[in-house]
Amino acid sequence: MVIFKSSMNMHNTSISLSIVAFVALFTSGLLIYVSAINQPNAYAQLSSPDNNKTLLVTASASTQIKPDKVTVSLGVETTNTKAKAALAANSELMNQIINALKTAGVKQNETSTSSFSITPNRNYSVDTNQGNLTGFTVSNSIQIDSSNVNDTSEWVDIAVSSGANNVNSVYFSLSDKKLDEVKNELIKDAIENAKEKADIAALALGYKIVGIRTVSIDQVTPFLPQPVPYAAESLKNDAFAPSTPILTGEQRISLNVNIVFLMEK
Repeated sequence: MVIFKSSMNMHNTSISLSIVAFVALFTSGLLIYVSAINQPNAYAQLSSPDNNKTLLVTASASTQIKPDKVTVSLGVETTNTKAKAALAANSELMNQIINALKTAGVKQNETSTSSFSITPNRNYSVDTNQGNLTGFTVSNSIQIDSSNVNDTSEWVDIAVSSGANNVNSVYFSLSDKKLDEVKNELIKDAIENAKEKADIAALALGYKIVGIRTVSIDQVTPFLPQPVPYAAESLKNDAFAPSTPILTGEQRISLNVNIVFLMEK
């Protein structure tokens, strides 16, 4: 069997190959070293007893694409000596934030509570064992999952102006539909690349491609950035504050195919 590897980048495609070739010749196991395309250290071994010559090509295609989905995590943290008072203040601010975001176009089914906690605050400078109870902190965070990626900056500004003092993260990704569309295009590109390189390799070995034995497609691999933390600052008293710059950028997606080609003289 001839093993042939390459890589391709759709639109900004880079291809690297390595060839390890194994073909049958009699029963002597004759080892022939060849100088293959872009791989001076590749070699071929003639050892197939059934006289079926095959060429294995591994090709990968990748592309850069803008995300079409955004996940924003933000919330409110309030503190008071009484838990009930801290909770009431927190609830009031959170309701203001949710109503303001709804007015700005955030749909109800795009918003959900991601975390909620009431934590006692203790001063351990007096009592190092149990600590002196000084109050309570209430934290409530919501998560927005939306396809309106271009509205992210506006939503963050509105939330902070309405009382949010925590913006935990802003995360851009690809929807399942978009990922499937990209995968289909990458499959086409990777297979075309594999066919082209198989023809080149077979010709260099003195053979020609006459068919395909097997094809396997690996899972698509998105290289997604980590969620970006954002330090919220209140903009309530600054009517002329500039809009928060939040950029979607692009994400790299790659896919591999493995094809076993049939060869003959």
